[in-house]
Amino acid sequence: MPLIDISIARGRTPEQLRALIAGVHEVAASTTGAADENITVIVREVEKDLWSRTNTTITERESAAAGVRETDG
Repeated sequence: MPLIDISIARGRTPEQLRALIAGVHEVAASTTGAADENITVIVREVEKDLWSRTNTTITERESAAAGVRETDG
């Protein structure tokens, strides 16, 4: 009974999230032999200002990148 728990930054379309669920489900079924009804996929969307790596949030990285692009022009 695979339970797949995915955390992803908020910002994808419903269609993208549905495709993610379908793709992960398909791989789980084909690699584990689990029946469809025994596969659970959970997608947790996390706000970008609550997701940090190297002490910098996604929001901060995106803002910094936007600032660099604005000064490049």
